[in-house]
Amino acid sequence: MQALIAEIAAMSTTTRFARVVAVQGLVVEVAGVKGMVGIGSRMRLVGRDGRETLAEVVGFSETRALAMPFGPIDSVGMGSRVIIEDGTAAVFPCDQWLGRVVDSLGRPVDGGGELPRGAEAYPLRRQPPPAHQRKRVGAKIELGVRALNTFLSCCRGQRMGIFAGSGVGKSSLLSMLARYSGADVIVIGLVGERGREAREFIEDDLGPEGLARSVVVVATSDESALMRRQAAHMTLTVAEYFRDQGKDVLCLMDSVTRFAMAQREIGLSGGEPPTSKGYTPTVFAELPKLLERAGPGTGKGSITGLFTVLVEGDDHNEPVADAVRGILDGHIVLERGIAERGRFPAVNILRSVSRTMPGCNTPEQNALVRTARRYMAAYEDMSEMIRLGAYRQGANPEVDTSIELHPALEAFLSQGKAEEASLDEGYAALAEILAPVMEADDGE
Repeated sequence: MQALIAEIAAMSTTTRFARVVAVQGLVVEVAGVKGMVGIGSRMRLVGRDGRETLAEVVGFSETRALAMPFGPIDSVGMGSRVIIEDGTAAVFPCDQWLGRVVDSLGRPVDGGGELPRGAEAYPLRRQPPPAHQRKRVGAKIELGVRALNTFLSCCRGQRMGIFAGSGVGKSSLLSMLARYSGADVIVIGLVGERGREAREFIEDDLGPEGLARSVVVVATSDESALMRRQAAHMTLTVAEYFRDQGKDVLCLMDSVTRFAMAQREIGLSGGEPPTSKGYTPTVFAELPKLLERAGPGTGKGSITGLFTVLVEGDDHNEPVADAVRGILDGHIVLERGIAERGRFPAVNILRSVSRTMPGCNTPEQNALVRTARRYMAAYEDMSEMIRLGAYRQGANPEVDTSIELHPALEAFLSQGKAEEASLDEGYAALAEILAPVMEADDGE
C-alpha cells in the first residue's frame, strides 16, 4: 500500500509530447523538447502501429534531443509521437525478489509471475555512499573456492576483479562462488551474456539451492546497448536494497568489459570521439561510478563485489582492464596456459593479489601464504629448464624443495565445480603440505 501511495503521489497531472524528426543509425532525433529533458531523461516512442518503445536521452544536437531506444524501432518514423516521462528511472525491490530472474528494467523473465513492489523507490543510477561515512571492510567472507580462500582471502565489503580471456573459466568460477559463498544474499548480473548460456548458468551452475538466495539480472548480447548498460546498474541497485536491509551481499557481475562496450556504443552514437582503443571518455568516467557503489555501507550491511573483466587477446594491460584494476581492491588473474594444462580454476596465484588480505589474516596464516608463494615463484622461475630436463638436482636447494612441493600445491589449487572448500580446511591443508618446510625454517 505504501508503494502504491508513493507511486500515485509521484504521478504527473500533465502529459508532454514531442516529435521524431530523424532516425540515424541507433539514434532517434526528437524535436520540441527544449527545457523539458536532460541527459538520462526517459521518453516513449510511439510507432505507426501504436507500439511504444522506451528510449533514453544520450545527447543533444542544437535544439534536438538524441535518444537511444531500449528495443526495436521498426515502426518509428518521421513525425512519430514521443511521450516524455517524468522523474528518474527507479525500481521498487523487496525481499520477494529472491529466487527470481529479471531483465534490465526490473521485469520478470523467469515465467514466475509479476514481481511484488517494495515500499521504497531505488534510483538505477544511485550515487555511492560518501567515503567518510562508509564503514570499513569487515571480517573474511567464505568464498568456497580453496585457491581464493587461502591465497586471496576476501573481506566483507571488498571489491575484486576476475581478469581472464575468453574460454578460461570465468563463468565456472562464478558458479562456484554463487553456490558456495557464505554471503546472506547473492545478486548476479549477466551483462551481454550469450542467450544459450543464461539458462544453463541458472539451472545447472547456480541450481535451485543457489537461486533461492539470489536475484539474477540478465541482459543478453542481442539486446540494445542501453539494456546491457542498465543491467549493470540494475545489479548494483538490487544489491544496494539488500545491503540497506543489513545483509551481507555478494555481487557477481559478468562482465564489466561488456558494460564498457555498451557505454562505448552509446557514446559513439551520441557523437563522442573515440580515444583509447576506440573507447570514449565517458567509459572511463562511468566505470568508477558503477564499481564504487559496491563496498561497505553506512550501516550494518555490505556489498562484496566480484567483477569479471574479459581481457581482449589475453592482454591484461588493455584500457578497460587497466582502469578497473586501479579502482578495485585486488585482482584474480585466470591464465590460459594453466587452463590448457588442465588445472581449474586456472588462477595464477603469483599474478593475483588481495589488498586487504594481510590485515585480516593471523600472523601464522600470512607466514604460510608467504612460504607457499616463495616456493611457487622459485618453481615458476625455473619451470622451462625443469620441463626441458636442463635443471640438475642439487644446484639450488630452494628450487629442489619447490620441485618436491609442486605436485601437492598444484593438487591443492585444483578444485572441481562440485567440490566445496572452507577457509579453515584450506589453511589446514596448506599447513600440512608445508609442514616439513616450516619445521626446517623454525629449526634454523
